[in-house]
Amino acid sequence: MVVWAALAAVSASAQQGTPADVFEAEYRVALPGYAYEFPRDHGAHPDYKLEWWYYTGHLDADDGRSFGYELTFFRIGMDRRSTNPSAWAVNDLHVAHFALSRLREGDFQYWERVNRAGPGIAHAAEGTLDVENAAWTATLEDGVMRLRAYADGILLELDLTSEKPPVIHGAGGVSQKADGVGQASHYYSLTRMRTEGLLSFNGAAVRVSGESWMDHEFGTNQLAANQVGWDWFSLQLDNGEELMLYRMRRADGSIDPNSSGTHVGVDGKAVTVQPGGLRVRSFREWASPRSGAVYPLDWEIELPDADATLRIVPLMDDQELYTVRSTGIAYWEGAVRIEGVWRGRRVTGRGYVELTGYGEGYRPSV
Repeated sequence: MVVWAALAAVSASAQQGTPADVFEAEYRVALPGYAYEFPRDHGAHPDYKLEWWYYTGHLDADDGRSFGYELTFFRIGMDRRSTNPSAWAVNDLHVAHFALSRLREGDFQYWERVNRAGPGIAHAAEGTLDVENAAWTATLEDGVMRLRAYADGILLELDLTSEKPPVIHGAGGVSQKADGVGQASHYYSLTRMRTEGLLSFNGAAVRVSGESWMDHEFGTNQLAANQVGWDWFSLQLDNGEELMLYRMRRADGSIDPNSSGTHVGVDGKAVTVQPGGLRVRSFREWASPRSGAVYPLDWEIELPDADATLRIVPLMDDQELYTVRSTGIAYWEGAVRIEGVWRGRRVTGRGYVELTGYGEGYRPSV
């Protein structure tokens, strides 16, 4: 999941007064029956207005330190109707976020980039994973996803190898987010990726290893008018299973029935988790000193069908990205630890949580 409403607003505001519904009609919407094919679908889908490649993970260094990281790339369709053959034609806008949680030090840093598409600037290729935003890159080489990002003396270089096949979320190849036709995305994940590489701080490198999670979504329509945000969980348990959950929140405080999730077994088999079979509560709040947003933290998730109760605890409270340059909003995206019971047995694990829509002005006027 990503900051869908804000990206849609960025895109629509750039159309110089073109109504959003007219503009969106130029793009395809996510409908049942889509046939996924890999590695083709790791690449870009310019027929859709919004697309993102989302990487989060936990890294353990040789020197004993631990880190959480986020590296995300967004492609926003600007003019699908253009027939300009120039490589400099502004058909897409590219946004990227990079964040690093230094867990022992209690330090969180993040960076953002916004660029037009163009040679040597930003691109997202079709047919395979090849995404770039001003030298931040995600590529696929011989079955290995390679990530690279550099900012303020910090260099991240990672090789990710998936231990399970892609997991398709939703029904009929569609992850529904609201009641309207096409208010959805095509959404798949690589839920457990063996990760190795380097982290460099002002030229001093440490070798790191760990596990990552990759999401890739593409679609067109934004959230429904009565939706204000979502809570998203990606959880990797030490028993070899994973759990993805998202809860779409309405303005009246209720949870939209289009909320959903996926449980992935050790063998990679995916089973949809329905909102009726899920209970989530938070035990405390944290107020951001930057944005003023108040986020729920310390969650408990109950899944009666799996005889499971999981406690999700942030490894740092302040893991908020206030992305005023790129999306104009604040969201919380943080590394968490997990402990609890799964099918009657004790489990632990690590994961990431994303919280959107908790601050003022989350939904810009479109």
